[in-house]
Amino acid sequence: MCDINPAALAWFQGIDTVRLTTTDHRELLADPDIDVVYVAVRHDLHEQLYIDTIKAGKALLAEKPFGIDGSAADAIMRAIDETPDAFVRVSSEMPFFPGAQWAIDYVRSGALGRIVEAKCSFLHASDLDTAKPLNWKRQQQYCGAAGVLNDLGMHTWHVPLRLGWAPETVFGVLQDIVTERPGPDGTPLPCDTWDNAVIHSWASHEGARFPLTTETKRIAPGEKNTWVFEAIGMKGSVRFSTKNPKEVQVFAVVDVPGIGREQSWQRIDAGSQSVWPTVTGPNFESGFSDAILQMWAAFLAEHQGELGDGFGTVRPEEAAQTHRIFAAAISSHESGGSVAPQR
Repeated sequence: MCDINPAALAWFQGIDTVRLTTTDHRELLADPDIDVVYVAVRHDLHEQLYIDTIKAGKALLAEKPFGIDGSAADAIMRAIDETPDAFVRVSSEMPFFPGAQWAIDYVRSGALGRIVEAKCSFLHASDLDTAKPLNWKRQQQYCGAAGVLNDLGMHTWHVPLRLGWAPETVFGVLQDIVTERPGPDGTPLPCDTWDNAVIHSWASHEGARFPLTTETKRIAPGEKNTWVFEAIGMKGSVRFSTKNPKEVQVFAVVDVPGIGREQSWQRIDAGSQSVWPTVTGPNFESGFSDAILQMWAAFLAEHQGELGDGFGTVRPEEAAQTHRIFAAAISSHESGGSVAPQR
């Protein structure tokens, strides 16, 4: 465990299996017995710590957004290219809910037919409290110019990009709603990051263009860490939200006895099984902590070459691509027109 905060180190020193605590990440990276490193720090610290970890030959599970901006992400990508056998993935746990995996498999099955539209959202309400003290996620110098997109945007792009839905053009609608927050002594200080961001885009599925919308919000009244995925097609549709984590909704036209052919949204319980099998029976429930464990299982299995066709954590090239999407969304918001992300 490495942390510059003595209180954090003291907590880990109370766990008898933790044999190394240090305030210097170079000491941790020099340990030959360490194979995998998870790095969760401020965005402005990503670039150096990720590059040091990669060059030390450690497998890396990196936190989003994979660098404070596109330049930082590109530097990390160069380190990966220059390091033989580098293995790097990026954290994004929400798609590992069993219901999310059902929705992904439904899309991959071809059941949608021609896609009409799709949406992926990540919704918070924690910043609804205007008295909440200013922290690093509300300051561009630490969080980055993309603001809430840097902090939460990976959640909304992991699944679309993995499904091959790279946006051709984007139209960004960004909001800086709370422009000041209390500083350490209570005096209001500038809060200069985007609070909410909606990106409307055109993507393609099996050769047909469709509107894809992602929503990333810190101010979404009534929401608590809610992830939503929806794909609507001409032949079928699917919806999943962590607000009702057992339920997956599937649309189809069905035969109703005595009535005939009718439209129907069916609700199905997804159970507990996700990407990696567990001893818990399939009729039990799953939650956020289970999704994090599934993400780690997928990361470690892929590192060992045992994931197969299973859904994996965010790839570095996908993480770097989100920075290009975010930059295009900011440019679109400023210009008032649609913008094509750089390739």
